[in-house]
Formats: sequence, structure tokens, C-alpha cells
Amino acid sequence: MRARLRTIQPGLVLAWIVLGVVLAWAIVPWLFTGHDPLVGVPADKLQAPSLAHLFGTDQLGRDLLARVIYGAIQSLSGALVAVGVGLVLGTAIGVIAGSTGGVLDAILMRIVDVLLSIPGLLLALSIIILLGFGTINAAIAVGIGSVAAFARLSRSEVVRVRRSDYVEAAFGSGGRYIAVLWRHVLPNSLGAVVSLAALQFGVAILAISTLGFLGYGAPPPTPEWGLLVADGRNYIATSWWLTTFPGLVVVVVVLAANRISHSLRGEKKK
Repeated sequence: MRARLRTIQPGLVLAWIVLGVVLAWAIVPWLFTGHDPLVGVPADKLQAPSLAHLFGTDQLGRDLLARVIYGAIQSLSGALVAVGVGLVLGTAIGVIAGSTGGVLDAILMRIVDVLLSIPGLLLALSIIILLGFGTINAAIAVGIGSVAAFARLSRSEVVRVRRSDYVEAAFGSGGRYIAVLWRHVLPNSLGAVVSLAALQFGVAILAISTLGFLGYGAPPPTPEWGLLVADGRNYIATSWWLTTFPGLVVVVVVLAANRISHSLRGEKKK
């Protein structure tokens, strides 16, 4: 028991707690606040943080903590969509390129190189212009921007595993290509991809919040974290809490996701 307690990493435990709390915000937000995130009391506008309003109130008298809590579903669902798009498309491209090789591999990797050469935010903005504004469209745009990273990593892992002795033995014993790929190559090459997905989850939250701040995400009065920071920037000189608390929530969640990603990467190396 003592040996197990010594292996516990407080930072990792705290990261899981943070993500657990934010996930609970997204699923059952009404358990954490009794305030309506869309309806405010004009007489209570721009109140500083207090026991009645822990994060203060905004320019319309709405409880800022309630808006942050109800905004969790926007950021988390958007991040999940973004990671899902990047993971599925990128891994498919990487697995096809790494398992087939030859001309198809060269063509797919040149496409990936082109995607990697385009700044992620610029690519996301270009896609949003085509798809339209909104959290889901912003998430799809962010996900497409991460396809290249997933494809590059999954290809390298598939190529590494394909050259291993047990895969060669499976082919030598008469194993079919699809069967060997499914039973031996994929299970042993997706560990690094999973850790990248955890890292991309935090990156996606930050990217979606950035797009929301720029006005390309959820429309007002939706309580989305990036939009909350944007709404409070005009009052930053007198009402610092309007931008500080939503920004801190984004930073803490991204750091927690990064910490979990590093843990998964470390376990894979072991």
C-alpha cells in the first residue's frame, strides 16, 4: 500500500479532478448553480466577486459563474468533435499510407505536408468561412487542422510496427493482410495516437475558445468560454473578473489535458 501511495502523482490526480469537474459542469450544470446563464438582473450588473456571485456579474447582471458552468458543454462538445474528426481522418490516412507504402504513401504524405505548412488558425478560419459560424463548424474546422498531425504520427507508428519480427512472422505463417493489420499492427501502433488525442483535446479547447473570441464560434448570448472573454474585454479596466475567470478556466482545463497526455505518453514509453 505504501509503495502504491508513493507512485501516486498529485499533479496527475489534480488534472483528472479538474477534467471530472468540468465534465460534470457539462452534463449536469444545474447542480452547481441556481442562476440562469441567459437571464440577468439589471440592478446587479457589474458586481465584483462575492458570496452571492463567486465570479461576479456581467454588464447585464448575469451570474458569471453560471455562464462559465453552462459554457462547459460548448467547449467540451466542440473539443470532442474536433478530436474525433482529426483522430478518425488522420489515423485512417496514416494507417493507409504506412501499411501500403509506395506511390500511395508518397501522395498521401505530400498532402499531409501541405496541411502542415498552413498555420492552424488560418486553415480553421478558411474552413469556417466555407461552413459558416457556430461551435460545431468551428470544431470541424479545428479537427481538420489536426488531421495532418494524427496522420504523420499514425503512419510512423504503423511503419515501425510493420517491421517488427512478430508481424513478419504473422505474414510468414500465412496471415492475411487485413487480419494481420487488425490483430497485430493497429493495437500496437495506436498508443502514441491516444496520447496525442489527449493533447489535442486541450489544444482544441484553446482553439475553439480563440475562434469564439474572434466571433467565429457560438453566437451571443450563448455562454461559450471564448465569447465570455470577448464580451468582457470592453470592461477590463473596471471589471477585471469578466475576462480573468473565464480565461483562467480555459488555461486550467488545457493544462489538465496536457498533464494527462504526458502521463499517457510516459506509460507508453514504459
